[in-house]
Amino acid sequence: IVIGDVHRFTVGGFRVQFVDLKRQYHFYQSEVETRVQRVFEHGQYILGPEILELENLLSKRVGVKHVTTVSSGTASLEIALRAIGVGPGDEVITVPFTWISSAEAILLVGATPRFVDIEAESFNLDPDRIADAISSRTKALIAVNLFGQMADFGRIFEIAGKAGLSVIEDGAQSFGAAQNGIQSCGASIIGTTSFFPTKPLGCYGDGGAVFTNDDELAERMVSIRSHGLVGDKHCYLGTNGRFDTLQAAILLAKLPHFEGELAQRRRIATRYSSEFLDSCCVPTPLPGNDHVYACYTIRVPKRDEIAERLQIRGIPTKVYYPRCLHDHPALEGLGYQMGDFPVAERAAREVISLPVHPFLTEPEQEKIISVVKDELTPIGPLVP
Repeated sequence: IVIGDVHRFTVGGFRVQFVDLKRQYHFYQSEVETRVQRVFEHGQYILGPEILELENLLSKRVGVKHVTTVSSGTASLEIALRAIGVGPGDEVITVPFTWISSAEAILLVGATPRFVDIEAESFNLDPDRIADAISSRTKALIAVNLFGQMADFGRIFEIAGKAGLSVIEDGAQSFGAAQNGIQSCGASIIGTTSFFPTKPLGCYGDGGAVFTNDDELAERMVSIRSHGLVGDKHCYLGTNGRFDTLQAAILLAKLPHFEGELAQRRRIATRYSSEFLDSCCVPTPLPGNDHVYACYTIRVPKRDEIAERLQIRGIPTKVYYPRCLHDHPALEGLGYQMGDFPVAERAAREVISLPVHPFLTEPEQEKIISVVKDELTPIGPLVP
């Protein structure tokens, strides 16, 4: 990607977009409009030809036999759980520090989330804590790849395999990442992802996909996506989980540029880390991991104070996530309390994400670095 001389700031009031989807659209406008116009012309708005075309391209990119596009990242998790037979009475292990979809999908199929704490360095599931969470009711494990790098699947598979657990990879924030040469969404029996607009590969609405090498699971997920229909019979309890043809067309226009966007994300993240290393805890790719920096997330003391000061000076930030899942009223019934997951709870108090989208200009990057260093230096680095 070559970013032109595009500015969104003035001398007296610098402003930068946290994610600049308008700027992205202007770079790809012709390709997006051509793709969308084709859909208007053939009129197949549900499961049109773009769906299969996109699924084939995603299959080749990830290196799996089967890809089924679905209506959202949340739907991808629910469909995956239904496909492996998770239901009432079952437990599914996952993490408390993530977006609610991971636990929500488990509850939607009638099962119970069983939380384990995270690793401080990666924010992903801590494999050393899995064994203690396994019970006679445990049927599966959802490993969330937070912020853009994959969880430690080698150790996860070792532990889950001994217990006979199915592992689902939640790659909503890691599409395009890899671990020891294996692409995200292709690491486990079922991989899932999201195409929400702000994800590394995002459409202009909701969307997602499920990935598998298992022929039987693939057929089941295709059926579950469309109300469990097989021929003229509803064979499974399914859902309306189809992906829109128009959104598939938009992804087809953007997919050829995806590698360039990832490279730019990594360049910006590397630059940030070299500048911020002495002032805060910067993201650390674990050995074997290829990080895509869906979010560039640092850890700082007095996080809310810093966020406010950066906002005043024109630097937008986001907090993913200010509360752990067991700290939300909707999940109180699970019986957890504050203090149960100290690593995750500390992360929720300290994390803050900076703009890292691939359309940041050089002047914008320089301004972000200057302001952030200025605000972090007086406080000093955080001891992990």
